[in-house]
Amino acid sequence: MKQVKKFKFPIIILIIFIGLAIWYPSIAYKSSRVTLDYFKEMAFIMPPVFILMGLMEIWVPKDKIQKWLGNGSGIRGGLISLALGTLPTGPLYVAFPMTATLLRKGASITNMIIFLGSWAALKIPQLMVEIKFLGIPFTGIRFVLTLIALIFIGLIMESLLRRNLGMAWLPPENEEMMKKQMGKTKM
Repeated sequence: MKQVKKFKFPIIILIIFIGLAIWYPSIAYKSSRVTLDYFKEMAFIMPPVFILMGLMEIWVPKDKIQKWLGNGSGIRGGLISLALGTLPTGPLYVAFPMTATLLRKGASITNMIIFLGSWAALKIPQLMVEIKFLGIPFTGIRFVLTLIALIFIGLIMESLLRRNLGMAWLPPENEEMMKKQMGKTKM
């Protein structure tokens, strides 16, 4: 029963797919093609991402991440997060393992929200297309408003996660480090 609960969403999807295959075979065929295309895309993208994460885990020291992206990094950390998020052109799901690695190494939640949000909404190639079709004034205003919203969302998320959930979502070794960082920023 424990295994069934663990895999309840894939089981529900499988049941829905079987129902589609029985009653609507053309829709089942189309959905299986889409699923296969996404699987191929992820199969090509995710292995290099995991290799990159492993290399980052080894090559980038924890104290550097804490210095550049941690709670005490200030505006510099936000700018680094913004730059890291606007440069890549890959899909957003690539950013999640990177974010998890950076959080484990001591990056602040605010900076990781800025990173994820800028990856999703402020990528440079996306901005170039937006400028072409909507103009520089519109793109500039949207960029600034989106960045302001990301900063506020990051600060709110950090405050809520620390106040309401404590730090149970962090690995035990990071909990102590985050408590120290929070002590530094309150002084």
